[in-house]
Amino acid sequence: MPRGLFWRAFLIMLIPLILVQATVVYIFFERHWDTVSNQLALDVSGDVLSIMRMSEGVTDPAERARIDEIAQREMQFGVVFEDGAVLPDEAPRQSSGISYEMLRRQLDQRIGAPYHLDSTLPDKGMTIRVERADGVLTLLTTTRRMRESTTVLPFLWMAGMAILVTTIAVMFLRNQVRPIRRLAAAADALGKGRPVTDLKPSGASEVRLAGAAFLEMQGRIQRQIAQRTEMLAGVSHDLRTPLTRVRLQLAMLADAHPASRAEIGESEQDLQLMEHMIDEYMAFARGQGGEAPVSTDLAEIIDDVTADARDKGSPITLEVERPLVMALRPNAIRRCLTNLVENAVHHGAQVAISAVRRDDVVSVAIEDDGPGIPEDQREEVFKPFFRLDDARNPRTGGAGLGLAIARDVARGHGGDIRMSGGSLGGLRAELRLPV
Repeated sequence: MPRGLFWRAFLIMLIPLILVQATVVYIFFERHWDTVSNQLALDVSGDVLSIMRMSEGVTDPAERARIDEIAQREMQFGVVFEDGAVLPDEAPRQSSGISYEMLRRQLDQRIGAPYHLDSTLPDKGMTIRVERADGVLTLLTTTRRMRESTTVLPFLWMAGMAILVTTIAVMFLRNQVRPIRRLAAAADALGKGRPVTDLKPSGASEVRLAGAAFLEMQGRIQRQIAQRTEMLAGVSHDLRTPLTRVRLQLAMLADAHPASRAEIGESEQDLQLMEHMIDEYMAFARGQGGEAPVSTDLAEIIDDVTADARDKGSPITLEVERPLVMALRPNAIRRCLTNLVENAVHHGAQVAISAVRRDDVVSVAIEDDGPGIPEDQREEVFKPFFRLDDARNPRTGGAGLGLAIARDVARGHGGDIRMSGGSLGGLRAELRLPV
């Protein structure tokens, strides 16, 4: 069975039509052709019998000529008298077909004399040679006498109607499938984080209902994201205000009590760590915010992220296919790649980054030579706040949101991130994005 709705619906319509047409044609021609063929055979055999009776015992050339004239004018037969001739022992090759079979049957029943039937002559000629006591009577006619032209008309009419109905059905099905394809394209665009503005519900009532529900769902999602972004922006502002005051107080304490500067410095580090954790929490909760996708060269973003990591002293090898232009949220993708690269740099001494395009998918692989991740935990690391270190020390293991944010960004673009073993002996994180 075809997978497409159009071809499935087309076959549902076409197969019954073909079966009905074939059944009707078979029954009609089976009965109609028998009736017509039998009638044609009766007419031809009757004409042959009439000519035989008219010419019986006639030897005068003038009378024979008159019989030939009447036969040609009234019966479409030419008459040739072969005095003293006999039929050869070998009969001509028999013609196939129900019409000729019925004609031979009628001639056997009505003539009662040896004869030869030959319908294989050039120019659709047909002869019936009858052996009599005084010679052979040859009757010449055409095979059109055994054909009925009107028999083909019903077949042509049915074939024409089938073609017309099929054409109308194809046009109708295309009009019905087109709104479904538009809805599928809109759903795919929304899944990749692209706003859908040109979708108008059309087609059958069920498809219109689905389109309207999709637009309403998109509106609810956008309103929810906007409300959450506004709320988190307020929360972030409210949290930063007391942290700023605490930072200022610590600075004043350090100036007032130089002997306690070391302890105050540790408190400042804890404060910086707290601000970093708040930034991570806000980034994860905010998701991709209200950033709109724009046409961007992914290779340039990879270059920038790699340059930032190298500036911090991390050795990284880079192989990138160029260009890799696609619709992206640049800031979100930059954060995703930064988190993946920082994770690789944190656990490995060597890091390799590669990016290629295969058909309609861009693959960015980040490999390191670190200890890797056990296979049974490669999906667990994407969960929020999950860390492999048992101590869950934020100074060494981070907040546990880097990979969760990275996958959230990837899936927001319609892609994903997968972990596997790398060629360097450590971990391989592959970011796949549809073009």
